[in-house]
Amino acid sequence: MSEKMDKLVKLGSDVVMNTYTRYPVALDHGDGAYMWDIDGKKYVDFVGGIAVNSLGCNNEKLVKKISEQAAKLIHCSNLYYTEPQIQLANMLVQNSDFDKVFFCNSGAEANEAALKLCRKYAKLKNKKGSDIITMIKSFHGRTYGAVTATGQDKYHKGLDPLLPGIKYAEYNNIESLKSVVDENTCAIMMEVIQGEGGIIPAEKEYLQAVRKLCDENDILLVFDEVQTGVGRSGELFAYQVYGVAPDIATLAKGLAGGVPIGAMLATDNAAQGFNPGDHASTFGGNSLATAAGTVVIDEIMNNGILENVKKQGAYLTQKLNELKNKYEIIKNVRGMGLMQGIQITVPVGEVVKKCIENGLLVVGAGSDVVRFVPPLIISEKEIDEAIEILDNVLKQF
Repeated sequence: MSEKMDKLVKLGSDVVMNTYTRYPVALDHGDGAYMWDIDGKKYVDFVGGIAVNSLGCNNEKLVKKISEQAAKLIHCSNLYYTEPQIQLANMLVQNSDFDKVFFCNSGAEANEAALKLCRKYAKLKNKKGSDIITMIKSFHGRTYGAVTATGQDKYHKGLDPLLPGIKYAEYNNIESLKSVVDENTCAIMMEVIQGEGGIIPAEKEYLQAVRKLCDENDILLVFDEVQTGVGRSGELFAYQVYGVAPDIATLAKGLAGGVPIGAMLATDNAAQGFNPGDHASTFGGNSLATAAGTVVIDEIMNNGILENVKKQGAYLTQKLNELKNKYEIIKNVRGMGLMQGIQITVPVGEVVKKCIENGLLVVGAGSDVVRFVPPLIISEKEIDEAIEILDNVLKQF
C-alpha cells in the first residue's frame, strides 16, 4: 500500500463510523467495467457498486444528463410536479404490470413503503389482521421495518423489540408458506432471486403457487426487486422471466446508474392503500435522480442492454461452470443474467481478498458464495479477464 493510500485509509478509519469491514483500497475513478484506485491500479469491476452501476462508470449519456439537470434543477419538493419524475414513472409503468410509482432514495426505503402500503391496504379492505410473511434467508434492508422483514437472525441481534406482525417461511417451499398463512395475513414479501442470502433463484412453480395462494386469500404479493430489477436478469424486472406478476414491486440499486434512488411500484388496486399524507419522502424522486433514471431505462430498453445481459450472462454461466468442473471447492453455480454466484467450500473473504489483490473486484453473498454483479454493459473480453484472475486465485486454495 502506498503512503497516500495508507494515509487515506487511516483517516477514513478515524472519522467514518465503523459499520463496514472495508478492504484497504481507495477507488478514485472508473470507465465502463474498469475501476482505478488512487495509486493508479486497475481493476475489472464485478461488483458494480453492488449491482448499482448498471451502465458502468463514465457513461457519456448519463454524465451529460446529470450535468444538464444539475444546472437546471436538482431538487424542489414533491409539492410540485417535475418533468423528469413523471417521465421516469411513465417509463416504468409502460414497461411493467404496474400503474403507479412512489419514489424514495434507497431499497430499504422502497421496502418500508411497501410494508406500509400493505398494512394500509389491509385496513382499507377491513381485513382481520395485518401480518406480513417474508422468507428465511431474505434481505430487505437495514431500516427497522426492512430489517425485521429480513429473515436472518444475524441482522436482528441487539435490535429487539422488532416490528410486530412479521412471520417467516422457507423459500421455495410452498407447504412451509401455507403453514404460516392464516386469516391475519395481509401480504407476502420475497425476492425473486435471494441476493445477500446466497444468489438463490426462485423456482417457477413455487412463484406460480404463491401467486395462486395470494389470489385465493386476497393477500398482496410483493416482490423485492431492489437487486434483481432494472435489467439484471435479462428482463427489466426478474418477475418477467418467470411470468408471475406481483401486486407491488420495489426497485433501487441500478435504477439511476449510481445516483441514490428507490421506487415502489403498485397496481391501481394495491395503490388504493395510500392517500395524501400517508407516506412521503423529501428527497424521493428529485429531479437529478429521476433524470438519471430516464437515461438508464432508455438505454436498457432501447439500446441493446437486455440482449447483452442475456448473451453475457449465458457466457458467464458457461465460464463459471468450467471453473466448477476444474475445482472441487466450487460446489454450485447459480443465478441468472448478470446476477450470479459460486458456492465454495473455502472462506469467501479470503477469495475476495485475493481477487482484489490481483485486480478483480468481487463481493460475497451469504456465508459461502462469491457474487458476480458487473455492469450490464460488460463484454466477453472483460468476462475472460475476470475469469482468468479468478482461476489463478482459486488455484491457491
